[in-house]
Amino acid sequence: MSNEFDVLVVGAGPVGLWVACELALAKVSVAVLERRAEPVTQSRALAIQGRTLEVFALRGLADRFLSRGHPIPKGHYAGLGTPLDFSVFDTRFPFMLFLPQATTEALLEERALELGVDIRRGHLVETAEPCADGVVLEGRNDKASFRFSARYVVGADGARSFTRRAAGIDFAGHPAHHAFMLAEAVLDAPPPQPVLTVVNEIGALFVVSCGNGVHHRVVVDAPVSAAEPIPLAELAATAARIGGTDFRPRDPIWLTRFTDETRLAERYRKGRIFLAGDAAHIHAPMGGQGLNVGIQDAVNLGWKLASVLRGAASEALLDTYERERRPVGEVLRRNTLAQVALFCKFDPSALALRDAFDDFLHVAGVNRQLAAEGSGFGVAYPDPLFLPDPGWEHRNGVSGQRLPDMDLVLKDGSRTTLYRFLEDGRWVRLQRVPDRETVSNEEWVTSVNLAPEGNDGLFANFASVLVRPDGYLAHVRPDEISSFRG
Repeated sequence: MSNEFDVLVVGAGPVGLWVACELALAKVSVAVLERRAEPVTQSRALAIQGRTLEVFALRGLADRFLSRGHPIPKGHYAGLGTPLDFSVFDTRFPFMLFLPQATTEALLEERALELGVDIRRGHLVETAEPCADGVVLEGRNDKASFRFSARYVVGADGARSFTRRAAGIDFAGHPAHHAFMLAEAVLDAPPPQPVLTVVNEIGALFVVSCGNGVHHRVVVDAPVSAAEPIPLAELAATAARIGGTDFRPRDPIWLTRFTDETRLAERYRKGRIFLAGDAAHIHAPMGGQGLNVGIQDAVNLGWKLASVLRGAASEALLDTYERERRPVGEVLRRNTLAQVALFCKFDPSALALRDAFDDFLHVAGVNRQLAAEGSGFGVAYPDPLFLPDPGWEHRNGVSGQRLPDMDLVLKDGSRTTLYRFLEDGRWVRLQRVPDRETVSNEEWVTSVNLAPEGNDGLFANFASVLVRPDGYLAHVRPDEISSFRG
């Protein structure tokens, strides 16, 4: 077995697996090194947001997840009573999908193996040393040592990332101020609704069905300094005091504690080492955003690394990963800290603030803004990745916008959808008027000839548009008539 790869990914969670899938799709040699000998069995992250489902749909995989999960049409902000409305977005996935992380990881690993990704479990990375044209990783597998080399390394190894520390990247932020106890257990007296949130003068409580018809997740606030193990009786008593009823939990399959520690990597890249997911940003799990922001880190980085390694782009493209994704991490930091402030303080003034903010969520613009942040639908990349070719433009307010899986009418009269053409991870050029000029690296672009009529909206003023492999609009070629008129 080879110990030399184009890319080594450290961490076989959802983020690391998706980076590896994107690379393998482009025929890049990639291995994933995971310190755990076996996949995780806890549910962990329960929510797949709508934009993440779009990412999976970009590669033709959404149905695998939809068939295993349970759609939830509304979201929440800090557990307030007024829900976040996802129906306002132009998407085929205006909902969250409840799906245990263990299932998500299993589906992603299945995909990675289909693409030929080399996954090596029980591999603890202990050193990462730059070399002339790459990085060398060394460590131990059970009692044996290993040595791997690659042109690039992606650290997707979580909040305590060895890769981040080895690269010397600062992880600045805020230490824990609030803590929570969590149990996944059978409830003999579950609440009638699938999601229950109570915040009052006693404390904060969150109860949600895990979607398997058996277990519920129960979360209560707890002292920051409390030690493991979590006593189920203490959690049950706290939940009963806050909720005013005894849910009678038993037979827990997971008991843990988490905090609101919030940190953001100073950099997402140092030389040939990149960070993604929890290795780059950690926060309180408010609104089910962490896994989803990580997956979107992964798709952004994956196609860019593949483009450079396959010779379709210069290495300068890799600098745009941090430029595009770190601002998303900053929004995530601010969003989750604000939710903690609303969820974790129980004096009269804090509860009054919750009531006021609940009223604000009735304002359509406020609701949409926070729904866009939580779902990922609001992310855009307005700065150009590179200068457009002659005849093409980077159009402010248009370029960098996320494209939904829009219906298309092809030149032959047949009908299909946009995402079908993105499944192989290539750029897509949609053209209503045939181009006189080619696009650089034409072999990496799929050209789709559209019918001159019947494709409205985006194509009203453009003869052609160029779509990035991650589903964002890059450049446009103006319609000659529209350009003449204005």
